[in-house]
Amino acid sequence: MIPTESALQQVLEWGRSLIGFADEHAVEAVRGGQYILQRIQPSLHDTSARTGRDPQDEKLIVAFYRELALLFWLDDCNDLGLIAPEQLAAVEQALGQGVPCALPGFEGCAVLRASLAALAYNRRDYTALLNDTRCYCAALRAGHAQAAGAQRWSYAEYLHNSIDSIAYANVFCCLSLLWGLDMATLRARPAFRQVLRLISTIGRLQNDLHGRAKDRSAGEADNAAILLLQRYPAMPVEDFLNDELAGHERMLHRVMVEESFPAPWGPLIEAMAAIRAKYYETSISRYGNDAAGGGQRAPA
Repeated sequence: MIPTESALQQVLEWGRSLIGFADEHAVEAVRGGQYILQRIQPSLHDTSARTGRDPQDEKLIVAFYRELALLFWLDDCNDLGLIAPEQLAAVEQALGQGVPCALPGFEGCAVLRASLAALAYNRRDYTALLNDTRCYCAALRAGHAQAAGAQRWSYAEYLHNSIDSIAYANVFCCLSLLWGLDMATLRARPAFRQVLRLISTIGRLQNDLHGRAKDRSAGEADNAAILLLQRYPAMPVEDFLNDELAGHERMLHRVMVEESFPAPWGPLIEAMAAIRAKYYETSISRYGNDAAGGGQRAPA
């Protein structure tokens, strides 16, 4: 696999064309991307005979890391106000449509989308990625607006929206686009859509549980644990959410046992289900625990 420092520099060079892009966005993208790719390397080698896509192809790997960095940056644009609202609206429009941004300072958006369009093994995956990006941006925007508003969502409403804001669909679709994993065809299968929903729910619950202390101290309300405590102050929130998480994990396991998905989807889903322990808890800059025992809210 491409050396970490080389990958990091290539992501940073691209990110400099985005206002508000920080080193952390590149660092966490490379860390997370390496974790995912290492977990599915054997399966990618198995599919390469069919696709001709080399799991070690530097161009593909860097494109994947850049997409992850974009997701981190977009999340912080919403949560931290890195750019003005009108700039964010223009960025979302450009990324969701695959066209250059109408405002200066965001040339990296068009560069990345053009790169992914050119690299796409299946054009349907590129079309799906644009749609996934629109869903991701809309979910971030809705969650931010809800958390700042007077009327709080129910737990069900929060979870429904936050499944898109975890951005797992973007991650999977980008991998499929680059290495020919045929996600566009799999999306037609109800069982695969169920898996995608379940793993995204698991990711959101893991994320919120891991980041609840930091979110609470920062006054961040876009978190399931905080939302539930606001509604039900005496509720054993951590126990409830851990039970929810365990239930979704069991449902995911049953579907994965009953259904047969081509490589590398089994290892990929397993990797994402384990990300709380293997990625969140080992990150220093973004997810690291503070003195209160809470990590930052995840940016996806």
